[in-house]
Amino acid sequence: MKILAIESATPASSVAIGEEDRLATMSVQVDRRGHVGFITAALDFCFRGAKWSPADLDAIIVDIGPGLFTGIRAGIAAAQGVAAAVGVPVITATSLDALAFRAATGHRMIWPVVDARRGEVAVAPYQPVPGGVVKEAEPELMSYAEFRGVLESSADDALVVGDWSVLPENFFSGLHRVKRGRPRYPSAEILIELAAQRAGKALRPAGGEVRPLYLRAPDATINWASLRREGLWT
Repeated sequence: MKILAIESATPASSVAIGEEDRLATMSVQVDRRGHVGFITAALDFCFRGAKWSPADLDAIIVDIGPGLFTGIRAGIAAAQGVAAAVGVPVITATSLDALAFRAATGHRMIWPVVDARRGEVAVAPYQPVPGGVVKEAEPELMSYAEFRGVLESSADDALVVGDWSVLPENFFSGLHRVKRGRPRYPSAEILIELAAQRAGKALRPAGGEVRPLYLRAPDATINWASLRREGLWT
């Protein structure tokens, strides 16, 4: 099964192509901006490097969020465009799925973190199981204090992965049952592994609608004047 993976929901954008047990090639860029230009160039780079053509693909997997609004839109648009052009299905995964899947732990509850800015993070709990992880609850936005409260009240040992560096400096102080780990960002390489697991399941037909997972209204609908009055720019 030949797979194209597009990851652009976080500052670490990546595009990869490969098969279930082999990564053919990958391109990576760490930048909060420029997702559209990167994806276009990375697609060309990856296909040339692997000596594949889009017609060789069996499926495409794309990260639908949560994360950066523009990055999510760019990734989904690219995935749907290629899928419609060559007639292959689209597999979807979340940023949190990818982070949890790659986290190295055998017994701790995994809490992947994606920076949502404005003092919030997107999180969800995942239970490690042989060969992967199982999501225990749906993704949600939490303030830093709310997330710490969840970790404090849990009876489980926990592993926090993802962009936990955005949390306050003393966030983990006193949380003796909580450890921090990698990866910091999801990657297209991880998505290829997820696609191999999900083939035949979370598929969207070629050209079908893929819905982003924003968890918050896009910036275009935010009342910026109201936010300014609250002092974010003072």
